[in-house]
Formats: sequence, C-alpha cells, structure tokens
Amino acid sequence: MDVKAVFHIDWDQEENLVMAITNITNLLKIVQAGEASICVLANGPAVKLFQHERASGYVSDIQGLSDRGVLFRLCNNALNHFGIAGEKLIGPCEIVPAGIMELIRLQAEGYAYIKP
Repeated sequence: MDVKAVFHIDWDQEENLVMAITNITNLLKIVQAGEASICVLANGPAVKLFQHERASGYVSDIQGLSDRGVLFRLCNNALNHFGIAGEKLIGPCEIVPAGIMELIRLQAEGYAYIKP
C-alpha cells in the first residue's frame, strides 16, 4: 500500500514538532520509505521552529527523515510575516508560496491530513 500523509504544524510549539518527528519515525518503521510520500507542512507561527537557532536540537532528526524522503515545506507568507529569510532556515526546508494552498493541493492528491 502506498501511504500519503501530510503532517500539519501551525503553532510555534516545540512539542508539536517533536510529535510530528516521532509520528513519522514510527510510521517509517512499518512502511518502507519507498512506499510512502510524507510531507511536513509548517505555516503560521510554526515556521519559526525551523530556524537554525530554534531547530538545533532537532536538525539531525529532521535531516535523517529528509534523507529518507520526507519533505519539509514552509509557508512563504508566514516567513515574510515573521521576517524570516530563507538563509535562516535549516537545510531540508523547501519554501512554498502559501501553506494553506499546499495543504489543499496535497489533500486533493489523496494525502491524509495529520495534526500532531
């Protein structure tokens, strides 16, 4: 079975990021990475969690998941709102124009919506 899931984080709370990392890690224990399309979508205040100084304790976990094919997408509207430049973000992050549109697109493509 091919698994498609989008993990949505929208609050600036580390416990939500930790829960998403844990959920995805556990999912990849039972589903082969090649059988899964997994995306973490951060918008609103949650984009702050992916700055170098905020993500330092999680960057190895995030990089490890990225190496296994997990996508990390951040809302450009939120980044602009909070004055966060792309170079302040950890490496695996991809910037999308609007987080809400990315959620709509992924769900239209059959991704399960998961709110850690």
